[in-house]
Amino acid sequence: MNAFSITTGNLINIIIIAAGIGICGMNILQVSTGARLSKEATRYFQLFFGMVLLYIGSHLARQLMEGTPGQGIRVALITVTLLEFLASGMMAYLFSMLTLYVAKPERHRITFQRLFLGTLILYALLMIVSQFTDLCYYFDSTNTYRRASGYLFSNLAHIVMLCIDVFLLIRWRDRFSPRIRRAFWIYIIAPFAAIAAQAFFRDVQLIILATVAAAVYMSMVIMQDQMEKYEKEHETATRMGAELSMATDIQASQLPRLFPAFPNRPEFDVFASMTPAKEVGGDFYDFFLIDDDHIGLVMADVSGKGVPAALFMMVARVLIKSHLQNGESVGEALENVNDQLCEGNEAGLFVTVWAAVIQISTGKGTAANAGHEHPVLRRAGGQYELVRYRHSPAVATMEGIPYKEYSFELYPGDSLFVYTDGVAEATDAQDELFGTDRMLEALNRNPDAIPEEVLSNVMDGINEFVAGAEQFDDITMLCMKYIGTGDNG
Repeated sequence: MNAFSITTGNLINIIIIAAGIGICGMNILQVSTGARLSKEATRYFQLFFGMVLLYIGSHLARQLMEGTPGQGIRVALITVTLLEFLASGMMAYLFSMLTLYVAKPERHRITFQRLFLGTLILYALLMIVSQFTDLCYYFDSTNTYRRASGYLFSNLAHIVMLCIDVFLLIRWRDRFSPRIRRAFWIYIIAPFAAIAAQAFFRDVQLIILATVAAAVYMSMVIMQDQMEKYEKEHETATRMGAELSMATDIQASQLPRLFPAFPNRPEFDVFASMTPAKEVGGDFYDFFLIDDDHIGLVMADVSGKGVPAALFMMVARVLIKSHLQNGESVGEALENVNDQLCEGNEAGLFVTVWAAVIQISTGKGTAANAGHEHPVLRRAGGQYELVRYRHSPAVATMEGIPYKEYSFELYPGDSLFVYTDGVAEATDAQDELFGTDRMLEALNRNPDAIPEEVLSNVMDGINEFVAGAEQFDDITMLCMKYIGTGDNG
């Protein structure tokens, strides 16, 4: 006959264990669905409360079966008791790993991890051996649980790990927030306080009550701390997003973006676009009238990405435009801008530039290339082709560099296309580059297209090629079609 009797102590124990099971279940549900925790913290608490459930559930099963005769019951008792001890050891190990995770003693972390794991493995082996040797506990002829002479060994692993936890809490106390440090101390002290109180309440399983209560309190504190960090990070991310959005608007406002750009100048048509890889980019284009008969064109790419490149880009753009509008030749302008940008360039940024000045009435132009991509030229009735020539060094690399100029001439119906390396280096999912050959193919799909359609054709070609792969570089393009004055046609 089952020796379990409905006493006040047993009823209290069942209520405590049932409440513990419910609370642990709710905590697992909360950390799995409701709490805003990191993946690592979520997995930890799922496993931790799973072990608490196993611990108190196996204890309840042992209590219900204890004293019932029969070999089958005996095997079940041995099994659930072993699970109870193993779950207890795993709980101690997980708490120690959590303490180590928060403390992060960099130089000694691996040592502590190995020490905790080694202690857990030795403990598990000891408890398995105990099933066959009655070292720590045994069941008598009536299947009643009894402590053996070596019962102390069943607690040595917990004591070792808790002592190390105490060392971590004291040695690296500055790495714990006050409330987390308090929660850890409560979890360490609660079982010992329960053992002391057990002397006055022998029939009530205060150790289970203390373990569950301390575990829940500790998890609530850590989850609250994690959620507050999440809210701060979310607030910071939101603020940075707003600031980056503002930076994007400011950057976009610095570039010509109203088209048609020169509605009162029928001699030419120009269109440009920039698609940054991030919220703000380092590419820029520019076109502007130097005087009534000359137009300046600029295509440039700052090294780096993000806000630093964008700030450098805005300075470079203003300087280039200012020097060209002051009447300097393209080579002189780049040389002077290079010297100015080299001053105080502690970030080591540089900018590749293609710049040209074209006489509107004749189509004659002068260009300089500071380490930039080769331009593409289409003669009237022909195909777009690369114009290859020797580059000068990029701007802002070294003071005193001369920039070579070269001359060219546009005839009515000719088109000029310039771009940054983000076009040719657009990459698909297999890390294959779009390349200049595919770029030329896209340009020549409709070589007679107006500049806006030319850029659209190239962007369509890029999108078809990359097929949704992430964009890693800014994509900037400019196309000018020379129509002429009628006198040179």
